[in-house]
Amino acid sequence: MFVDEAYIRVEAGKGGNGCLSFRREKNVPKGGPDGGDGGKGGSVFLVADAHLNTLVDFRYARLHRAKNGQPGAGRNRTGHDGDDLRIPIPVGTMIFDADTRELIDEVLTPNQCVIVARGGASGAGNTRFKSSTNRAPRKTTPGLGGEIRNLRLELRLLADVGLVGLPNAGKSSFIRKVTKARPKTASYPFTTLTPALGVVSLDLGRSYVIADIPGLIEGAAEGAGLGIQFLKHVQHTRLLFHVVDLAQDESPDALANSISTIENELRSFDAQLLARPRWLVFNKTDLLAADLVEQRVTDLLRHISWPGRHFSISALTGDGCRQLAGAAMSWFEEQKKNEAKTQTTGIELQ
Repeated sequence: MFVDEAYIRVEAGKGGNGCLSFRREKNVPKGGPDGGDGGKGGSVFLVADAHLNTLVDFRYARLHRAKNGQPGAGRNRTGHDGDDLRIPIPVGTMIFDADTRELIDEVLTPNQCVIVARGGASGAGNTRFKSSTNRAPRKTTPGLGGEIRNLRLELRLLADVGLVGLPNAGKSSFIRKVTKARPKTASYPFTTLTPALGVVSLDLGRSYVIADIPGLIEGAAEGAGLGIQFLKHVQHTRLLFHVVDLAQDESPDALANSISTIENELRSFDAQLLARPRWLVFNKTDLLAADLVEQRVTDLLRHISWPGRHFSISALTGDGCRQLAGAAMSWFEEQKKNEAKTQTTGIELQ
């Protein structure tokens, strides 16, 4: 089961109370205070775990408590600190305060740790209040309560490439062809009900992650269909493949309208998605003659103003799929070189 949103309650531990105690030793006639401090309450941390890819566990475990600190004791013994609670969450999870809707943090790398509830401070024993004018203080302080927070966890898949398009455009078939991911494929709309991740591996050390999300329809950004639930998963991607069923209609106007439908939904959900590099991928070329494929692509490109590259593939036969995957890998490597060059230039200028 894929779950990308969950609500939990976290409670940090209470600090231990300070101890009220006096020395009662045979050879120390005047005695004195010897009450120790309490221990600190345990804190609650969320830790990114690379082996998790869903928030489903939080559907059954919503309350998470750290341990309380132990009270102090005589002979100036300090109570044990409460154990911290470390909760594993998937990489790519955004952490919100459910009451204020404030974004607390986002975990983007494995083992990244975020404190979400701090343990309560320890109470002071009566030894702390001893002075030249108060040799036998009977004052102590209690431990303070730990923080309590209601959290909303929102998982956004971390992928380099995101696939977008209308239902049945062939996105799942493409990801099956170029990766080992096995999303369900069928000839009816909304076959894909949950996002799927796959790793495109070309050579040793040359790989990237691709994400397939359920097909979008008009009004997806407002809740129509399944798209609104999963559009957020393409927000972390660096490159978008807009997959189009080239065989669905011979009219350039109809194909142009299907493309603009997806663009409008991306714009409505997050305008920055349209500014991201997007490649147009014409799929299902196996259903058309080679000369007809070229003609339809040419006619369509005359009707639209496309900002990026375009490719023609058949996700069923694999024709053009490896070339597209390789082009994306080369693009990522070029971007990496440019970033390194920019950083080097910046260092030299300093």
